[in-house]
Amino acid sequence: MKVRKAVIPAAGLGTRMLPATKTVPKEMLPLVDKPAIQYIIEEAAAAGIEDILIVTNRAKSAMDDYFDYYPELETRLTQAGKDHELMEVRRAADLANIFYVRQRETKGLGHAIWRAKRFVGDEPFAVLLGDDVMRSQKPVIGQLIAAAEEYDASAIGVQEVSDEIVSKYGVIKAEPLGERVFTVRDMQEKPTLAEKFSNYAILGRYVLKPEIFDLLEHQTPGYGGEIQVTDSLRTLCQQDRMVAVDFEGHRYDTGNLKGFLEATIDFSLEHPETGEWLKQFLKEKAAML
Repeated sequence: MKVRKAVIPAAGLGTRMLPATKTVPKEMLPLVDKPAIQYIIEEAAAAGIEDILIVTNRAKSAMDDYFDYYPELETRLTQAGKDHELMEVRRAADLANIFYVRQRETKGLGHAIWRAKRFVGDEPFAVLLGDDVMRSQKPVIGQLIAAAEEYDASAIGVQEVSDEIVSKYGVIKAEPLGERVFTVRDMQEKPTLAEKFSNYAILGRYVLKPEIFDLLEHQTPGYGGEIQVTDSLRTLCQQDRMVAVDFEGHRYDTGNLKGFLEATIDFSLEHPETGEWLKQFLKEKAAML
């Protein structure tokens, strides 16, 4: 199986980041000098993804504008001799073939993924959640694609989380298969400590076979009254082979304030224009506390 397409669900209302996200899509909030969603698209492109569908809503046309050419701005940059800025502006538009579809109703992540059915067709595809920015030596979605292709299976990205936060996630019941790879036997959405199968939480990256669409189409609403992708994945793992990859890398949940600030600080420390300055600034601030 060859994975060429990816879907990025980005239709959420951003309620965890209000009031900023009242008019600015949370995916467009900048992490240093790029919007959060650009890091996700760069991850997909680095893993060999050619075509990307972003599932949006009526308030998120800024994403469409951003990943497009801007002739007037580019002309100004050329005239001003700002070649580096011009290269960066054009690079965002050239990362991949990017398409858009709207989720007309807020019915949950499962429904958002289902909206990609016509785009995907009968191919396996990657899913990268628009809130989850990953930092790793090898693209996280690339790690999942490698496992999916090796085992001819759907793949989900997992990492072990603490008991304090496990009830915030979907978790898996699994058996060891290979290095950092498990066979998935079952899963559950936001379990209590008493109910949990394990502490391996499903975190924002998937490679799915197209059979998921029929399951999503007929899925009854679950947790929160929404179409939960975990419910359909649970059925899929019992019908066909599914693996979980304990991926190497650090996940930032940029859909909440603490995760967004963590990513901003880490990325700023690594940025050539801000790294040294921020290190000194943080030392001075810490000394004052």
